[in-house]
Amino acid sequence: MADSTEKVPGGDPAPAPAAPAPAAPAADVSSPKVEGTADPPERKKREYKEFTHDEEKTTHANVDMSTIELKAEDLYDKEKVDLETIVIDDVFKLLQCDENGLSPDEAVRRLELFGPNKLEQEDQNPFLQFLSFMWNPLSWVMEAAALVAIALSNGEGRAPDWQDFVGIVLLLFINSAIGFYEERGAGNAVKALMDSLAPKAKVKRAGSWSEIESAGLVPGDMISFKIGDIVPADCRLLEAINVSIDQAALTGECLPRSKKLGDQCFSGSTCEQGEAEGVVISTGVNTFFGRAASLVGQDDDTTGHLQKILAQIGSFCLVAIGIFVVAEILVLYAGFRYSYRRGLDNILVLLIGGIPIAMPTVLSVTLAVGAQQLAKHKAIVTRITAIENLLSPRP
Repeated sequence: MADSTEKVPGGDPAPAPAAPAPAAPAADVSSPKVEGTADPPERKKREYKEFTHDEEKTTHANVDMSTIELKAEDLYDKEKVDLETIVIDDVFKLLQCDENGLSPDEAVRRLELFGPNKLEQEDQNPFLQFLSFMWNPLSWVMEAAALVAIALSNGEGRAPDWQDFVGIVLLLFINSAIGFYEERGAGNAVKALMDSLAPKAKVKRAGSWSEIESAGLVPGDMISFKIGDIVPADCRLLEAINVSIDQAALTGECLPRSKKLGDQCFSGSTCEQGEAEGVVISTGVNTFFGRAASLVGQDDDTTGHLQKILAQIGSFCLVAIGIFVVAEILVLYAGFRYSYRRGLDNILVLLIGGIPIAMPTVLSVTLAVGAQQLAKHKAIVTRITAIENLLSPRP
């Protein structure tokens, strides 16, 4: 066998070069994955969902229906049952009705029980409303000054102080007229809201359809409306064919809302598309529209910040002027022996000069301008003194 080493001059023999390593076989694409290696994350397919309004899911009544009586106290108590969200079958059971409608006798009985399907507004006496703006401490001082100028200034052959009397009364009337005009206009706006309800309604009673005054609707009636009609009462839909309802005046939504079987429609909203049938669940003041109108028209007994400030100013003027009047009477009549008319002229000067006569008028004009600005944005101002509360810091 031949020696595989070569002789290197002057050194050890060099080893022979190593044979090249055999090439690794190509990885089989179909070979199984090696254990311990992480799989690359899969890209999720992007899904596009249609944008729709969030809708409440229908539920069953959580109370024993035999304990619910057919009266407003039970039907509209949401702690017991919510007619707006329960399933249609429970609505029929609670309202004790069916798809054939109520009988005429039952409709008359329920009309007496629930009242007419309209919003009542108590009419306030315009004259008393006008006089109410003269009933405050500042006005009392001005009225006292006017009384002194016209009634107590007679004497010593001189005529009453007509100039001061006319000026004071004129300011009082201007102030009252501005407040009366603004609040009367707000009352007319509330009345316009109430007049926007549907005057007529198509109702199904005893299995036949007829048209009646919408004020005669009662809970449990079957109603029908189509494109262009105003929904006469709050109802749950039993049939809906491409129905689209414009309820912007009630909810502020800028676009009509699509409705389907089981959805609720509000009284006063307008059907923009399609036709539908439904069962009445609320009428009159118990409707969504009625609750909104009652909030606009109700009297607020709370005293605003501006009214408190005016009352404090008026009370201070009453006390301060009263003290000075008593002191002036003692000094002028007892000390300086003034005549009746001369001393009364000085007292009248104190009464007129000691009160900010023009302040109520200036405030009324300023608040009236604010009310007009809000009216341009479709806001209803029921009390002009409520305008300043928009910017007043809350305690």
